[in-house]
Order: sequence, then C-alpha cells, then structure tokens
Amino acid sequence: MAREKFRTLTEQMFYVLLSLQTECCGMDVMERVADMTQGRVAVGPGTLYNLLEEFAKAGMIRETKVEGRRRSYLITPAGRAALAAEYERLERQAADYRQYRLNEGEEDGHGETEILAGAVPVL
Repeated sequence: MAREKFRTLTEQMFYVLLSLQTECCGMDVMERVADMTQGRVAVGPGTLYNLLEEFAKAGMIRETKVEGRRRSYLITPAGRAALAAEYERLERQAADYRQYRLNEGEEDGHGETEILAGAVPVL
C-alpha cells in the first residue's frame, strides 16, 4: 500500500530522500536540499516533517536518534530503491524527450537537435 503511494516522487520527495544518504536532522535536510539545487527547490518545515513522517511509516527512512526536539534520520534500503526507481523513471522521460527532439527537430550543427522556433510539437 505505501509502495503505491510513493510510486512516483515529487521533486521535494526526491531531494529529501537524496539528502538522507547520510544521517541528518530536519534542519540539515532543508539546508542540503537548498544547497543541492542552488535554491531552486525549497522544502518548508511543514512539508518536510510531513514527508519525514510518511517516509518513516512507509519504511523508507528510519529515525536514528532523538536529542530533545531534534530528530535525525537515515534512508533505508526501501528508500534507496524508491530513489533509484525515480531516477530511472526520470532518465526514461529525458530519453523520450531526446528521441522526440531527434525525430521532430533539426540539427543545430553541433550534433544537438533544436525544435524550430514557433513550431508546435505534435503529440
């Protein structure tokens, strides 16, 4: 049941799991996500703590220590598998996009394909 819930990950979910490759607390997770994405992805405290709770219930992360209100977490094998599956899904999407561009676009002279300006892709 939990596996179905996390069949695909949101961008925030992906980066939270990625940041938990090494043990850290929630505040560290927020900083790591911001650093990894150069600020492009932000995870607020409400979202983060909800995700941590859901990931823990699903067995994707485990709590490693509690120091007062500060709790630390670490990804589990199930979380690593979900992260890897999402990475593979994203790679397939990128490959589909590249193939589409090769089929529908024009070479730019550098071996890259560009979609013609103003062209509307037919899906």
